[in-house]
Amino acid sequence: MKRRSDHQPADGPRVWAGIEELSNDPQFQTFIEAEYPAVHEFSKTARRDFLKLMGASFALAGLTGCEKSSFITALPYVDQPPGETIGLPRYYATAVLLDGYAQPVIATAHAGRPTKLDGNPGHPATQGRSDIFMQSAVLQLYDPDRAAAPSRHGEAVSWADVESAIGTMRENWRADQGEGVRLLLGPTTSPTLLRQIDAFRKQFPKARIHVHAAAGHEARRQITAAVYGQAVDLHYGLADCDVVVGLDDDFLGPGPDQVRNALGWSQARRRSSDRPGNRLFMAESVPTATGAMAAHRLIADARRMPVLAEALAGELGVAGASKPGVTDAESGWIARVVAACKDRAGRTLFVSGLSGGAAAAVWIARINQELGNAGQTLKLTAPVAGPADAGTLAELVSDINAERVTSLLVIDCNPAYDASSEVNVGDAIKRVRSSLHVGLHRDETAALCQWQLPLAHPLESWSDARAVDGTVSILQPVISPFYDVRSVHNVFAKLLGADDQAPDAAIRETWQANFGDAFEARWKQALHDGFIAGAAPFVTASPASNVIASPNKTGDLDIVFQPDPTVWDGQFANVGWLQELPKTLTTVTWSNVIAVSPALAKRFGATSGDHVEVMVGERRIKGPLWIMPGQADSTVALYLGYGRSRAGRVGDNLGYDAYQVRPAAKPWLAQGSLRKLDSREDLAVTQLHHRLDGFDLAREVSPGQVEKVKPEQASLYAPWPSAKNAWGMVIDLDSCIGCNACVTACTAENNVPVVGADQVRAGREMHWLRIARYYTGDITEPRSFFEPVPCMHCEDAPCEMGCPVHATTHNSEGVNQMVYNRCIGTRTCSSYCPYKVRRFNFYDYRAPADSPEHAAHNPDVTVRSRGVMEKCTYCTQRIEAAHVAADKENRPIRDSEIVTACQQACPTRAIVFGDINDPNSEVSRLKRDGRHYVLLEELGTRPRTTYLARWREDDTESRQG
Repeated sequence: MKRRSDHQPADGPRVWAGIEELSNDPQFQTFIEAEYPAVHEFSKTARRDFLKLMGASFALAGLTGCEKSSFITALPYVDQPPGETIGLPRYYATAVLLDGYAQPVIATAHAGRPTKLDGNPGHPATQGRSDIFMQSAVLQLYDPDRAAAPSRHGEAVSWADVESAIGTMRENWRADQGEGVRLLLGPTTSPTLLRQIDAFRKQFPKARIHVHAAAGHEARRQITAAVYGQAVDLHYGLADCDVVVGLDDDFLGPGPDQVRNALGWSQARRRSSDRPGNRLFMAESVPTATGAMAAHRLIADARRMPVLAEALAGELGVAGASKPGVTDAESGWIARVVAACKDRAGRTLFVSGLSGGAAAAVWIARINQELGNAGQTLKLTAPVAGPADAGTLAELVSDINAERVTSLLVIDCNPAYDASSEVNVGDAIKRVRSSLHVGLHRDETAALCQWQLPLAHPLESWSDARAVDGTVSILQPVISPFYDVRSVHNVFAKLLGADDQAPDAAIRETWQANFGDAFEARWKQALHDGFIAGAAPFVTASPASNVIASPNKTGDLDIVFQPDPTVWDGQFANVGWLQELPKTLTTVTWSNVIAVSPALAKRFGATSGDHVEVMVGERRIKGPLWIMPGQADSTVALYLGYGRSRAGRVGDNLGYDAYQVRPAAKPWLAQGSLRKLDSREDLAVTQLHHRLDGFDLAREVSPGQVEKVKPEQASLYAPWPSAKNAWGMVIDLDSCIGCNACVTACTAENNVPVVGADQVRAGREMHWLRIARYYTGDITEPRSFFEPVPCMHCEDAPCEMGCPVHATTHNSEGVNQMVYNRCIGTRTCSSYCPYKVRRFNFYDYRAPADSPEHAAHNPDVTVRSRGVMEKCTYCTQRIEAAHVAADKENRPIRDSEIVTACQQACPTRAIVFGDINDPNSEVSRLKRDGRHYVLLEELGTRPRTTYLARWREDDTESRQG
């Protein structure tokens, strides 16, 4: 049967998933007529080579190499510890790190092995929610490409050798008070590490400290110092905002503050049940998750941000602001912002991103001051991350080139890869007489240093760190180290000349001084809670009154640099879950792309996948082009984090290295040019896979269009006999920001395998939950939607009717189940499923018996074999666990007692699960909401998973202003 290639109703806007749908290309029509997006034969590569290729961090996800595992200590117990009940998990309150900031988690451990991380519900910043990096940290723990033992010039040595070498270094340093000693580290929030650095300075007063971070730490500090006269951290009070205005600031996108910002924004969004609780205005050059959620999105090149900031300031009455020339579209957008902010003193918030620099930020700060937002919706603290008075990487390289550096200690950063190639860090390191690297991997920087010391993962070490709000978390080990590794505090103790210490000695010493006589009680409380109550105190500062000039912009195109949405600055490049996770706006996997506007692509006669060359000054890189609907015409976006050579077996030699053309002086916005090359590549993109036939897939409604509850569609089939509980789910599209936290949580909870780029190109990715991305409107100015699509658990499920062996069944609580050992692999159920949510194991992705995968799998979920179908189960293992707990206590299951993995992770609380037989449950209340609708309702499948439509402010208003 031929499948339709459009989503256009007779009387509504056309919904499209990619530009291929708009081209009416016959090849695309052929592509979608297959049940799977491609009838793809696997290459002639032998299975042994396939497994070797897909090894490393695929271990947890379902693939591994054939060599013997090093994870002997992670095998199940031989002697059961006292008090341990096999089959019952233990939970530990700890934290993992992102750019030095604590991400507070509750770690689930089975038989001593961590298998799942979820946000700490008691923590004030995250409130139990998480992001993709937090979820994936458990996979990074089991990465067999981690540095396993200390080495010198690439040859393994003992820690005794390390101690002897450090002793010799210390004697040389002591002779001249540390003259020529340099310490280079990434930003850290650890009170203990900062205390140890201070002690190091006291021992060697002529030593100098330098900080390097690729993802924006230094730029933010420089911008705030220019704006406020001192470096400060900005804290957005989004929960208290009626209006939010952003200039190229993706505050809902990935980063250390994503969860806190998403929570606050969504909380304000839901203040009212009959209209959106806040309004979001966004001016941006490259589409972002934040821009996709904006009611009014202005498309403007990155170089226009300082101009827009000053124009806004002038219209809002900020003294000294001129009225620069703006376009008609910009003027209309500004007028709407001004009207929205009227009579809302202290209830608005203006923010700007890194591409606008201090020139835009100073006007934004003065607007917030003028509108009474300072101290209300915008609060300041002293920088949480330190060291505060550290030098820069450029200053370090300058000192090396001037032969002022004799010893270099690199702590947990990788400047040989992620620094601008202009700085030429690699050659500088080679010229240093003595160099030592401490890190999780033997990466690009470690390979250049004489000594490499393996760092313990946060889940296997003692430490402390602050979250973005300044709240301290105590990191406690969830498992004993797999390898011969040390924590950063143990290494620093050696640098300070201390004897071997207990793993927690340095941390206890720090907090002994803070807690005083109440140490034991407060220490135990901190370990129990996972954090120490008390955020960073707020400070006051006034923005500068002078105008900060914008750098001269010369060049044909704006070149914008952004961290990659899934591998960030490259530190997660060897994590298979994140490589295969579709990126929020492009749905590209296993690579980065060079994003351009449709107009720019047309100008060069290029299509997505064509190779182009980007030139910034004399430097150039080439990579695959991606046509990004809604991007500014003269802006090119480059994504960091790829092109690595020593990430590991998963992350090496993928994509292009944007750091090669990133200017040191202007790391976020440069000017350059672009030209098309004659080559191209087939990108592993998921959006057009598993397409739905229908229309009105992602709905939006205006406040005046909210309907009363409609009666349920009649069915020709007799209803299923219902048990006491009937499970259902509601997903609020107005809150979904497309962050993929739910997808990553589902992968970790349900042992979902990673299949690799070739199989993704064939449409064989195994994710049980996908975030469908849709557009409406013109390709140059579209409106974007995110729609999570798990199994619908239909009451009248076509898959159940089609399975010839009854492997897919319907239980009394309404859950559509898969009986794996019945499945014979006909894939009839997938053919019959109109929602395309079933996944088939074309290969046996299970690992050999000695694989580290077995230490990381959730033992409550079956690991599937080749030839069987799998899909979302509503986390049936959690449902059954709740039944057991309720039966033991002779009580009914409470509302919200069962929380699915996707629901638990979602930072905006867009997913709600519960008992629809209980009229007072949250899920039942939402199913009575006026925005409630059923996906593909016309098919009569009566799904248990339903949706709330997204709010639209006004039918007649254009998003472009």
